[in-house]
Amino acid sequence: MFDFQVIDHTADVGLVARGRNLKEALVNAAGGMFSLICDLDTVAEEVIREVTVMAEDETSLLAEWLEELLYLSEVRHVLWKRFDISHLTPKQLRATVYGSSFDPARHTILMHIKAVTHHLLQVVRDNGYRVQVIFDI
Repeated sequence: MFDFQVIDHTADVGLVARGRNLKEALVNAAGGMFSLICDLDTVAEEVIREVTVMAEDETSLLAEWLEELLYLSEVRHVLWKRFDISHLTPKQLRATVYGSSFDPARHTILMHIKAVTHHLLQVVRDNGYRVQVIFDI
């Protein structure tokens, strides 16, 4: 469903996500992060939330995007499944995200991601885009 690969890192976990463009790579990074957290096949699209993040550059925007999704997941107890980015510049992103309120009868948490780190954070343009992020678990 999402184009990403898990990368191991000492005491942490990361991922590399790809896309034909930056928007697709950011969607795949978000989907990859939530695929690490839970089985997305058990997540419906019952909760809808508008998300806006701003940053100084594309690399910081990647971190801000994932941090905001993780924050909203933690405080709202929602698992996100679909990510529709409607506006994207190198310094701003607006999206609508869809998911389910956490229900222990339906959802199993596979991994608890505590934070998005800036260690080895990358946004690279090569035959599309490749983004890399390491998560503190």
